[in-house]
Amino acid sequence: MATDRSSLSSIERERASVFHSWSAQATLNPLMVKSAHGVYVTAEDGTEYLDFSSQLVNTNIGHQHPSVVAAIQDQAGVLTTIAPQHGYQQRYEAAERILERSFAGAAKVFFTNGGTEAVEHAVRMAKLHTGRPKVLAAYRSYHGATATSINLTGDPRRWANDQGAAGVVHFFGPFLYRSHFYARTEEEECQRALEHLEETIRFEGPATIAAIILETIPGTAGIMVPPPGYLRGVRELCDRFGIVYIADEVMCGFGRTGSWFAYLDHDVKPDLVTFAKGVNSGYVPLGGVVLNEAVSATFNERVYPGGLTYSGHPLACAAAVATIDAMEREGLVQHARRLGDDVLRPGLAELASRHRVIGDVRGLGVFFALELVSDRATREPLAPYGQSSPAMNAVIAACRDEQLLIFANFNRLHVVPPCTITDEEARDGLARLDRALRVADEFSSAS
Repeated sequence: MATDRSSLSSIERERASVFHSWSAQATLNPLMVKSAHGVYVTAEDGTEYLDFSSQLVNTNIGHQHPSVVAAIQDQAGVLTTIAPQHGYQQRYEAAERILERSFAGAAKVFFTNGGTEAVEHAVRMAKLHTGRPKVLAAYRSYHGATATSINLTGDPRRWANDQGAAGVVHFFGPFLYRSHFYARTEEEECQRALEHLEETIRFEGPATIAAIILETIPGTAGIMVPPPGYLRGVRELCDRFGIVYIADEVMCGFGRTGSWFAYLDHDVKPDLVTFAKGVNSGYVPLGGVVLNEAVSATFNERVYPGGLTYSGHPLACAAAVATIDAMEREGLVQHARRLGDDVLRPGLAELASRHRVIGDVRGLGVFFALELVSDRATREPLAPYGQSSPAMNAVIAACRDEQLLIFANFNRLHVVPPCTITDEEARDGLARLDRALRVADEFSSAS
């Protein structure tokens, strides 16, 4: 018998009825949202928040972009859903636009409902293409929450889900600020990280490894831009040992870094590319895999054993076409790069000069992270790895008091607004963050 919850408040009904992801259910205190527009989110009580998080770093084109909303509405009037074995215009047009902005030799697009499914299928394709069982992934990574992708993930969310880790091998990628290799320069970090990866390949047995999967720029794990030459070195190792190179661009793709895809800045061609989030800013769930000619050809005469009922959903693909066209028409990719160079990077560096709690500023485009530390000299994180802390909770609460939505993970704050944010809005967000960080400074002893 259904419980009558009509007398409860909105937040009470939410907590009573909805099981939230990545949460202890008894401690939930979600922001109850009424509407959103552009770079602002309005709560049910009318409070307007500046969205410096892009939600889960996915609303690259901002909230309620009129041309994307109109495209979804128009498509709904013609074809709301159809089984994926059929063909239709919005799906092939979405695939064409994605391929046009991909690497030379990109052949086809396999559509999924999101990023984790894209990773699942990219790994399946690589294993079937090579006939090998293992996949290498970095410790500082996040690849999704379904069975294969969560075990490929390196961050602590994997720990409770490690039952399916057979065939997954983790390694350390480059990260000079917290170097695993005792490096002093980017050049040393790059060289030693590649030597470590090659040693891992040799010790695991090259003939057993189907793929190496890398976020081109790790997102949730800390926005560590790889040093020059690292991804080319990974490509060379993959070529030498017959390993498929999977570039995970779920978070960093579609304008986030100031390029259509982040790997394009590193002069490399992956074999497979996973995408989601920014492809249509999550207006309707969509993800996918870009396949090169060789992997695609594997399944010319051989049945690919995988599919999804909603693969390339008409509404989602219509949103993708409209999103890519709007980003092109409005120059949003170029805007994101300029905004990062001219506003966010210098603005965040200025914050670091005033707040001793900021140990490192890194990123590009509209994709930046602040590493918060209790001591700059020792680089002691403001929260332990895989956990939060009273200090981090205080600064996150201060951001909310400033009506600023921020993306936080462990001891980091990620500054990841939509690509559509204006210079003035970005500076406003930095000013709000500046005030919020005063709380964090109380927990820092660094000079």
